[in-house]
Amino acid sequence: MNIHFISIGGSAMHNLALALKNSGHRITGSDDEIFEPSRGRLKNADLLPNEFGWFPENIKDNLDIVILGMHAKPDNPELLKAQELGLNIVSYPEFIFHQSQNKKRIVIGGSHGKTTITAMVMHVLSDMNVDFDYMVGSKIKGFDVMVRLSDAPVIVLEGDEYLSSPIDRRPKFHWYKPHIAVLTGIAWDHINVFPTFENYLEQFSIFVNLIEPKGKLFYYDGDKNLKNIVNRSENNILKVPYSMLPNETENGITYVLQNERKYPLQVFGDHNLTNLNAARYICNEVGIPDEKFFNSIQNFDGASNRLELIAKSNGNFAFKDFAHAPSKVLATVEAVRKQFEEKKLIVCFELHTYSSLNSKFITQYNGCLEKADEAAVYFNSHALKMKRLPQLTENEVYNAFGSENVVVFSNSSKLQDWVINRNAGETVFLFMSSGNFDGINIEEFSKKLI
Repeated sequence: MNIHFISIGGSAMHNLALALKNSGHRITGSDDEIFEPSRGRLKNADLLPNEFGWFPENIKDNLDIVILGMHAKPDNPELLKAQELGLNIVSYPEFIFHQSQNKKRIVIGGSHGKTTITAMVMHVLSDMNVDFDYMVGSKIKGFDVMVRLSDAPVIVLEGDEYLSSPIDRRPKFHWYKPHIAVLTGIAWDHINVFPTFENYLEQFSIFVNLIEPKGKLFYYDGDKNLKNIVNRSENNILKVPYSMLPNETENGITYVLQNERKYPLQVFGDHNLTNLNAARYICNEVGIPDEKFFNSIQNFDGASNRLELIAKSNGNFAFKDFAHAPSKVLATVEAVRKQFEEKKLIVCFELHTYSSLNSKFITQYNGCLEKADEAAVYFNSHALKMKRLPQLTENEVYNAFGSENVVVFSNSSKLQDWVINRNAGETVFLFMSSGNFDGINIEEFSKKLI
């Protein structure tokens, strides 16, 4: 097929473009800006646009499909031309659903943990030589691209609740209609499109009712709002609660306690041990028994940017994490604090998403960094301008977090100076951001730190 991507540089979009080219389709694409790693990967595949911008002449009537990314606007010149020509315009979740209608669809959704659970399942299924397709939002070790579409009988999908495209305002995970689903919990996010918590909750209620009849839902039973949604649903599905696996930590290593055995893990934290249980249930559904699951998961060292160890030396550690919503920030800080109780914990958190930079939402972070010995919160006025939000002051941010151990920076150089002066030995550094602290190479910076 001839397929054109409008906004090819997105994380999911560029991976789908790579996967479809690898399957033999003719792929073209456009975007007004593309950053690494998308840029380099597209260039290596000869898919990087020759010129950035939107060019209606790219849209010809011989295109079989136009895949529209969320980064484009409704008045995008290429989109308008495709509409004028009456072409088949789809979002990427719609495209993936149509490619997987004859497969067993497994969807992992929730406000937090879905990437990690998806990665855990992919790791075990690959280790067990199960033939499966997938779509996940982060780089996973052992997988070249983050999308695979083949003749496999099963597909594992990360179920993102953000919007499908600028002309399809339904959440992505509403498209997938799973046979097996996981919901990890609900914590208000994406306030630019879900302005109230009730509106956000509604999206998960709709998702539960879209699970295929006689399907199965595994849901975290520690979330009151989620339990209410599940209990109210009249969908004819099996509803199975899950919680954290029994565990213990010895000498900095976390062990899962199962069937009178201790399985050492490379991941840690209550949230990951809860995620692990959800992944176990999914793998059971694909025919992987517990013993094989736990033997395999011992080698799983996490998804990229999810509590990822990036430097270690002389008793010092540095981790980076994609955490940006309050529930994710709190869970990540608590996990590191519990794992390294005897060490000094220094946390750097960047406000980067629309929600986190919104003055009406930022108070949701109150107390999230309290378990750090010292914490820095960073925001960039340019990010506020790009998101068309009112400017914040450092004092507003400090008051929102409500902890005396927090300092606030809006200058990246000052933040770096502050961090450098924090290492007194036996220190753990935790960097949390969905951005890069205005151009800091966290990996290289961390190596200098420790």
